[in-house]
Amino acid sequence: MENNQLLPFERNRYYVGKLLTSADFQAEQTYNNHKRRFLNEMMFGSGIVCGLGVFSLDDLSIMVDSGVAVDGCGREIAVESPVVRKLSAVEGFEGLETERATLCLQYQEEDVHPVYTVRGQESGESYECNRVREGWQLVLRDSESLPPVCPPEPEFLATAVLYEDEDYAVTCAMPAQSPCGASVRLQVTVRRLRDTAEPLTLKAAVQTPAFTDENGSHEMLLELLDLCPEEEAVLTRYLRAQSVPAPESVLLADSQSIQIRVGGEERSTRENFALRVAVAEATAAQIVDQAASSASLEMRNAVGGQDYVPLAEISLQRTRNAYLIEEIRTTGVRQYIRTTASAALRQELEEWFRPASAVAAESPAVQSAASPAERRVEPIYATGVCEIPLGANMRRGQVAYSDEIVHGLGAGTVFVSVGAEYLADDPRLGTSARNTIYGNVSLFSQEQAPTVAAETAVKVMNDRGSFVVAAKLLEDSNQVVLPLRWVAVSLPGSGEESKLQKLSGKSIAAVQPTVVLATRESHFFNVRFNNMEPCTLTYELTEKDSGEISSDGIYTAPGREGVFEIRISCAEFPLISTYAYAVVKKRDVREDGEA
Repeated sequence: MENNQLLPFERNRYYVGKLLTSADFQAEQTYNNHKRRFLNEMMFGSGIVCGLGVFSLDDLSIMVDSGVAVDGCGREIAVESPVVRKLSAVEGFEGLETERATLCLQYQEEDVHPVYTVRGQESGESYECNRVREGWQLVLRDSESLPPVCPPEPEFLATAVLYEDEDYAVTCAMPAQSPCGASVRLQVTVRRLRDTAEPLTLKAAVQTPAFTDENGSHEMLLELLDLCPEEEAVLTRYLRAQSVPAPESVLLADSQSIQIRVGGEERSTRENFALRVAVAEATAAQIVDQAASSASLEMRNAVGGQDYVPLAEISLQRTRNAYLIEEIRTTGVRQYIRTTASAALRQELEEWFRPASAVAAESPAVQSAASPAERRVEPIYATGVCEIPLGANMRRGQVAYSDEIVHGLGAGTVFVSVGAEYLADDPRLGTSARNTIYGNVSLFSQEQAPTVAAETAVKVMNDRGSFVVAAKLLEDSNQVVLPLRWVAVSLPGSGEESKLQKLSGKSIAAVQPTVVLATRESHFFNVRFNNMEPCTLTYELTEKDSGEISSDGIYTAPGREGVFEIRISCAEFPLISTYAYAVVKKRDVREDGEA
């Protein structure tokens, strides 16, 4: 078996007086050849660089056009002129076992130019070949015997079993990471496990918190109707990722929402479906580059490079003593190497396939006329914290001022209020809690708030979009700073439609406002949009230790029973909100109640 191992690299080390033998010169050639082939394999891969078209001349013969290829070991193969062959004369024809054969191009070396050697008497050979010609040969192999094209890296795809029994296995796969706003393929594979299996019908309502289907819904209905593939069938659906990142999301389907029928028999599954995926703030090219380059050098060497380049698949009609070439197919067989030399030509040819929408997207005029949903929505309120520096041992009646603070609502009429913010122990929560007192702090003297009692006023610079806070001490203080929480609300200007009026009639509502869950069970709260386009949502729990909820609305129940409230609001319009409730019970209690 030929050794195609290129590593490690070793080159000659020259020094004065070194005795050079034929082994040294062979090592010199080996080093340069291996280094070049290593770079070919790593940088370009294997495939056809140019030419090498395959044509049928008659029912028995083929012609291979001139061209260049690189095999999986990084070796260059140059066919300098067209070649005509009878198919029966091609290497491997006699060993074909099927009627589908793949014509391959293989690297081959040949020793040429014999010359007389002065040391021939010692070796018993009077002549040695003076050159090595780098050539090629055509070979035929059964298409079924060729290894399949390598699938995507396991880290690139996320997979999960939707349903499995002794007859069928249904799995779903999609990229583990998807770019924000991108259209992503979900692939459903149905594998038949028994030859006697009856047709399969499966319906499942899959919740897609961070994605929407073709109808803009966060719930996708999968339907497989009377499927009975010989081995497996593949169905595809496309989802659109949300416009903001979701580092930890999931596609969910409760076992009760999965309906299965095999033949005339109704079946069920007790396993919930969960496919863990993420929406990342990255481009598709960045995600693909990471996946394509994730394999280590050891993994690449373990797979090994193919020592041939597929050119075409040939379908034959064979009899006992003869054959006929029925069809020559190259689509899906040939792999091409994209070179820099052909980049300009490829770009020119690709112009014929570019959709009109892609051309329009490059026009600055079209980009400036963005749709209303893509325009930046001006916020209606903002909040933050600020600190007013106090002098040493400030006395009652003295006034201190903050720096100028930009509220972020832009120029216009804005109302700003400030309050003293502090941390204090809350016996009901059993921990420290943040409190804010707006107005006169001394009215809450019974709480002994650890803050300075001061009278505050705010000067708003409407045209500059900023404000300054003043604080007049109501008692002596030795504190260094006065921490304050500020809230700014944008008010409608003269002749401008009120932002509250713009929100009139728009609302959201939970599709399932109340759910019953077992402890530690998860549920996605889907939302219906009324009189408004779908937008990014925010989720928050109104009670401490009431479970967990992710940024894309996947709620996980706590380990205790109770009724817990979830607030759902629009990220751009916080005033548009709704509430949902989770009734959490122990698993056995829940099952008894449902029974």
